Amino acid sequence: MATMELEAILDLNTLDQYCSAIGAGTLLKSVVLFEQLMPEYVANLQKAYDSGDKETLCGEAHKFKGAAGSVGLKRIQQYAQLLQHGEEAEWEAGHANWLNVIVEHAFDDLQQLKQFLQAKA
Repeated sequence: MATMELEAILDLNTLDQYCSAIGAGTLLKSVVLFEQLMPEYVANLQKAYDSGDKETLCGEAHKFKGAAGSVGLKRIQQYAQLLQHGEEAEWEAGHANWLNVIVEHAFDDLQQLKQFLQAKA
């Protein structure tokens, strides 16, 4: 994948800093843990959306934003950031689309992250 495409989905600057500080192999261990937790994060978002529970949806988006950001998943972090702010004017019109982007791309973005780190390890 081209660097410009990767920059859209991964926080390459942060990942490079992490790799320099702790090593790609160590970071990859954190990513594997995140991978085990991600289905639950995504399911919780979907469940809250399906039940119309805005408060829970925003809270779960906040948790997922932090977790995704901690492993360098930029696109997922950005959309979770939008989704967590239910008080914003654009939330009502945009939240279903933002959730859809997360659901559609989270697992593929995670695979790109793993490949990126494996290449650096």
